[in-house]
Amino acid sequence: MKTSLTRRLLGLASLAALVAPGLAVADTWPSKPVRWVVAYPAGGGSDFLARQLAPQLGKQLGQTLVIDNRPGAAGIIGTDNAAKSAPDGYTIVTGDNGVMVFHSAMYKKLPYDPKDLVPVGFMARFPLILAVNPSAGFATGKQLLDDIKKNPGKFSYASPGVGSPHHLAMELLKDRTKSFVVHVPYRGTALAVQDVISGQVPMMVLDTAAGLPQIRGGKVKALAVMSKKRIPSLPDVPTLDELGVKDFEVTAWQGLFVPKGTPADITSRLTAEMNKAIATPEVKSRLEDFGLEVTPSDGPALASFLQKETAFWHALIKERGLSAE
Repeated sequence: MKTSLTRRLLGLASLAALVAPGLAVADTWPSKPVRWVVAYPAGGGSDFLARQLAPQLGKQLGQTLVIDNRPGAAGIIGTDNAAKSAPDGYTIVTGDNGVMVFHSAMYKKLPYDPKDLVPVGFMARFPLILAVNPSAGFATGKQLLDDIKKNPGKFSYASPGVGSPHHLAMELLKDRTKSFVVHVPYRGTALAVQDVISGQVPMMVLDTAAGLPQIRGGKVKALAVMSKKRIPSLPDVPTLDELGVKDFEVTAWQGLFVPKGTPADITSRLTAEMNKAIATPEVKSRLEDFGLEVTPSDGPALASFLQKETAFWHALIKERGLSAE
């Protein structure tokens, strides 16, 4: 009888020992500032979203969230840095179409594997806009589509970088319209849009966060949106579907990720707190003012979405022979 009781007690003690570390992590994290890696320069859509969410999320977690901009190589440098960081909950990173989907098809070898990062959940989608310099000679989106189709190679377009959502959106448009426009990649949105404003390049695809201030200021002109429906921030701008490019939809989505191996209880808490922060009225209002579509979710939903995105875009990239090397 004593032996049986002793075994039970020892078994309970062993179970407690296994459970205790997880409870300790949940109870003590975060005990210091959390680094939020943004793999793009300040001033772009990724940076904007992180800086809007960080104060509220930090307030909820009881710690400062420090934005760490690590631009370069279309997001690869910063994403690789985050993927190789300690999986202790003190590094989080913004992931998008480019670094989590496109690059694994466009580069022969990446320094990281997208599977090195675990989805926390969606944050938002950035509707994309086909925009031009007001003096470029395009009065309407229909005219632009007609002109690029009739004059292959005559026009060029800027993008924030090879493999960015903006780049692939334009490549999909070229594929659907059987047209050819020369790609001029830049190191970030700010540099690209400045050359469109100055007239060095006539057009580009802009996300709403970076594009709306320029459109409202008259520095660039919006000719079409790449969403299924017209967007509230630009109600007079037609969709590509309305212009004859049927079933066209591309957005620059953004999710939050952590290094593989981060404790599950930390990831779960991040999901809950992130969704709460996004739903905060003042945060949600600021994001929507810049045209973002707030789309909170959890890790499994984002993981499922990634699988579908990867299948679609990898097929297109292979078909068009796109490469970043």
